[in-house]
Amino acid sequence: MDRSPIISVIGTSTASPGLYELAREVGRLLARAGCTVVCGGRGGVMEAVCRGVSEEGGTSVGLLPGDIREANPYVTIPLSTGLGEVRNFAVASAGEAVISIGGAFGTLSEIGFALRSGKPVIALKSWHISEGGESPSPMIEATTAEEAVRLALEKTGRESHDRG
Repeated sequence: MDRSPIISVIGTSTASPGLYELAREVGRLLARAGCTVVCGGRGGVMEAVCRGVSEEGGTSVGLLPGDIREANPYVTIPLSTGLGEVRNFAVASAGEAVISIGGAFGTLSEIGFALRSGKPVIALKSWHISEGGESPSPMIEATTAEEAVRLALEKTGRESHDRG
């Protein structure tokens, strides 16, 4: 069975207008590439990426910390985990690759979980970290939405299912 790539998108719940539009574009591009997007399902970057996915007719899954009513209006499939912030592990683990946009400490925990489990993490205006203070960073830097999506798809070893 040939299924679409699953990409997790993580980031700040209080996105500036610039980060919001960047995340929205990432969502559009992932949907155009035929990806299923997994995120935390709430506001900020999570809302923006789901909005972009929705605008392109794609599918987003929001793994919510508690009540399903916390979901942003653009999530296709809201799932209440009942796990609180522990759901960050599920968000980071769900994707074949992770795109991090902006972010605070919750995002940092998701980055740690993803890297610990061997997932490629693409940073787009996000945290800059290194293991033990050494270079190079285990994260892959991207400067545009297009580059972040291309790198995520390359790192999954899967081809885009571009829907035009």
